[in-house]
Amino acid sequence: MDFEAIIFDFDYTLGDSTKGICMSINYALTKLGYEPSDLESIRKSIGLSMKEAFVQLTQIKNDEQSNKFIKLFKEKADIVMTECTELLPYALDTLKQAKANDLKTGIVTTKYHYRINQILDKFNALSLIDIIVGSEDVKFEKPNPEGLLYAIDRINVRKEKVLYVGDSIVDAETAKHARVNFIGVTTGTTSKEDFLKFPHITIIDNLRQLVIEQ
Repeated sequence: MDFEAIIFDFDYTLGDSTKGICMSINYALTKLGYEPSDLESIRKSIGLSMKEAFVQLTQIKNDEQSNKFIKLFKEKADIVMTECTELLPYALDTLKQAKANDLKTGIVTTKYHYRINQILDKFNALSLIDIIVGSEDVKFEKPNPEGLLYAIDRINVRKEKVLYVGDSIVDAETAKHARVNFIGVTTGTTSKEDFLKFPHITIIDNLRQLVIEQ
């Protein structure tokens, strides 16, 4: 593949924060008087914005409640998220391989920017990433292409030379809206069949299958 930059989603693409996310979501829900959610429902909400996750989990559209939910989620996540996050198999090797091949690298995520910094620092991987765009860095979260386009602008690479890798429909839609090359990875809750509905170069089972070369 003839690319100059590779940009990743984080949750279920590079890392697994399921435990911390579940703890933080159910902390927020119960504090607001809602029933805690089950693991599978929470897993299916990972990758959405926090506001969209609240709506999906509660079926309630209420800005005041969703804002309280986000605040409470962050309150718990600041305590547990970094400790409860692990990198997925082959993630670190993939980032190292990308840098060894002189590729620019980035992360565009609905997680907070500072959280990604904390997680990467935990694994001594901050130096492997050239640009991070988190939820606090944009006005509109994925699938709006703002974050991805901002990352591309910052690393100063033409769009046609950029590859975006993600695990969800939200990521596929983001790449489509940005008109950026996309590879889907099925390490999340999205199936190959679902990815086939969107423009893509290929669909892989894990990052080990990602061939990186300039």
